[in-house]
Amino acid sequence: MSSHRRPSPDAASNEAVTPRVLKKYPNRRLYDTSASTYITLADVKQMVLDGIEFEVRDAKTGEELTRSILLQIILEEETGGVPMFTSRMLAQIIRFYGHAMQGMMGSYLEKNLQTFVEMQGRLADQARGLYDPKAFTPEMWAQFMSGQAPMMQGLMGNYLEQSKNLFVQMQEQMQKQAGGLFPTFPGMPAGDKKP
Repeated sequence: MSSHRRPSPDAASNEAVTPRVLKKYPNRRLYDTSASTYITLADVKQMVLDGIEFEVRDAKTGEELTRSILLQIILEEETGGVPMFTSRMLAQIIRFYGHAMQGMMGSYLEKNLQTFVEMQGRLADQARGLYDPKAFTPEMWAQFMSGQAPMMQGLMGNYLEQSKNLFVQMQEQMQKQAGGLFPTFPGMPAGDKKP
């Protein structure tokens, strides 16, 4: 669905980007209201890959179904190829549902994933010159490969540091919430306990 690409920032600079609306019908078909055509989950996946903002709504009730459709795409990806999530990881995620930390864990995972995406973007920017046929020489390739270990070590170090900082912030937030709920909580520092 390459015809569904987002307009360039210059073209839409004065207009707010409104998400495309996809309607889901009881027969499980998806209808793209912008293109006036039925689409498949593969088309929706391509919209995600292209960075197109969209929302999925139930055709009768108008209920928001975007997360449900995205989860279906993840399920297809997990069962169709090389899975990203191990059974152990999925079990650990399931254990957080209904847990007091459910909201914080979702936020932690989202921020951690965003940090990883930014790191991946920086790596891609640094490797971009290799894809220019004029710039690609054996010397440049050797130089790039010799610089990969320190660069990757630096990027991973930054990623792990940011991940650790997010986790520490989450712990501090939990401690503050626990201190407010349980002023005489045994794990609270003496200065934080209320009389």
